[in-house]
Amino acid sequence: MIYSHIPVLLKEVVDLLDPKAGENLFDGTLGGGGHSRAIMAKTSPDGKLLGADMDIEAIRASKMNLEEYSERMTLKRVNFTEFSSIIKEENFFPVDIFFLDLGISSKQLDDEVLGISFLKDSPLDMRLGGEELVGNKTAEKIVNESSEEKIFDIIRKYGEERYAKNIAREIVKSRKLKRIKSTKELVDIISLSVPGKYKRGRIHFATRTFQALRIAVNDELANLEKVLPEVLDNMSIGGRIGIISFHSLEDRIVKNFFNVESRDCICAPAVPVCVCGHKKRLELITRRPVRASEEEVEINPRSRSARLRVAKKIL
Repeated sequence: MIYSHIPVLLKEVVDLLDPKAGENLFDGTLGGGGHSRAIMAKTSPDGKLLGADMDIEAIRASKMNLEEYSERMTLKRVNFTEFSSIIKEENFFPVDIFFLDLGISSKQLDDEVLGISFLKDSPLDMRLGGEELVGNKTAEKIVNESSEEKIFDIIRKYGEERYAKNIAREIVKSRKLKRIKSTKELVDIISLSVPGKYKRGRIHFATRTFQALRIAVNDELANLEKVLPEVLDNMSIGGRIGIISFHSLEDRIVKNFFNVESRDCICAPAVPVCVCGHKKRLELITRRPVRASEEEVEINPRSRSARLRVAKKIL
């Protein structure tokens, strides 16, 4: 299957990250290599790329799409949370640009084995890096072996689904009859759990539940929270961090981290004199998230929910 992923906010990413000749890029979500390709063109002749992705197909696609830069790039199939160990292992210093595009590719959505799309009848897997990088936790395991309370919590927290309680209850009821193994079975269960009006809404009624399970299987929010402090500790002064998120919870994590690290004092408002000793280490390049233009949304509808935030390390 051809790896398909249109790089969103491409011009904005390049303009705001402002890559210069000789600078080094860490791209933790390579995809098809579209963003890296545009940045590498600006870092010629000797800027390096260390690219990571959990999807082996993304690595293969990037090798082809970035072939002209093969002498100055290293691509690895790893989770971007391994950032600190990877840059040490590859002696990849300084890190001048760190970039993540947290979106799901069209290839991953179409993958009939992966099972993250509710539009195909697939096994309930959802592990973006397979068993090798994610372990044995699958969506099937969650819906069949977790408590009703745990399933409710996942769907409510990660999917922000208003009918999470109904869906969790129906999942537990259904699995007593037989194990839930496919995406179609789960969609049918969700359909029984929500009112007719909801099923006629702007987005598919299963969207939020599937999103929540994918996030839980892959620890997506925890991974993002883990890597941000490590990035800041290992980047060069003047280095830029750019992150594209597609989910309000992801964007909130990035926003809060950037806001805290761009302030000198993070004491509670009630504390009259600063006692935290915190020094700001970031300068915000984007005070509000950058969104896709109407023209881009028309060409690529998935870009509608993309939000780009960029900051520069100053300490």
